[in-house]
Amino acid sequence: MRHRAARFAWILLALAVCLPQPARPQSVVAGAEQTEAWRQQVEAWRAHYEREISAPDGWLTLIGLEWLKPGVNSFGSAEGNTVLLHAQVPAHMGMLTVMGKTVQLLAPAGGFPADMQVDGKPALEGVLRVSNANPSTIAWKGLTLVVLARGDRFVLRIKDADAPTRTAFHGLHWYAPDPRYRVTARWIPYKPPQIEPIPTVLGTTLNMTAPGVAEFLLNGNVVLLEPVLEGSDKSKLFFILRDTTSKTTTYGGGRFLTTGLPDHGLDQPGSLTLDFNELYNPPCAYTPYATCPLPPHKNDLPVPIEAGEQRYLP
Repeated sequence: MRHRAARFAWILLALAVCLPQPARPQSVVAGAEQTEAWRQQVEAWRAHYEREISAPDGWLTLIGLEWLKPGVNSFGSAEGNTVLLHAQVPAHMGMLTVMGKTVQLLAPAGGFPADMQVDGKPALEGVLRVSNANPSTIAWKGLTLVVLARGDRFVLRIKDADAPTRTAFHGLHWYAPDPRYRVTARWIPYKPPQIEPIPTVLGTTLNMTAPGVAEFLLNGNVVLLEPVLEGSDKSKLFFILRDTTSKTTTYGGGRFLTTGLPDHGLDQPGSLTLDFNELYNPPCAYTPYATCPLPPHKNDLPVPIEAGEQRYLP
């Protein structure tokens, strides 16, 4: 009897070894694969963003911001210029003449420096485009100059591809990707859209269109965030926000998030994906010469968002 029981036990053991083991549920496998694909997508987005920041015309090249006065503003490296540039550029490059709402580029005595260009072509005298969306670009080797409208005034933005802030760049700092900070929000449209006053680091105010508000649950808290549109671009939403990490690990002036549109468009209730792992710093985090918008009071959140870009450490 004992022999038969022992033989029966060996048969059961052999069957257990030979029979195929239960497979992992397909939903678990698919979920793990989707999470890994999402993680790779976040890392790819961050790598692309770092390339943009450190590009020859990226924010790390911004070395100056000069307000232009009405009338003639000369620029070059020689003493006496209205806008004094560093010693490696020509002594007299040109003159920017401000007349009302128009800025005109004029040549100095002796003409424009060799190799100076405007919008990729040899420099010629004429009126410059000053719109923020598509301004004229004055270039000489690695130096670029752009005139921008700021309220009823004009400012000259100066970039240098060889700036130490760019040549010494060693990367940005990020929280590890965390799927908890990828949320689906309820989109509540404003009918009609509202005009939201957005403060800036200059102490001025930008009147930007707010088409609605996103409502979502984050770590047990109900959160409302209001995006704005950048100019006439209705293809994406721009969130300017600050959370409690700005006092410790993230930039004190807040962070930005750019998303696609709600699933039923801007005018209808729907849903919207917010991935806070793609939060990024405003240009003011990298250079003191940027003119950045600040979060409106309603987007100053009393909760931490430990995701996205951390403080920039040069």
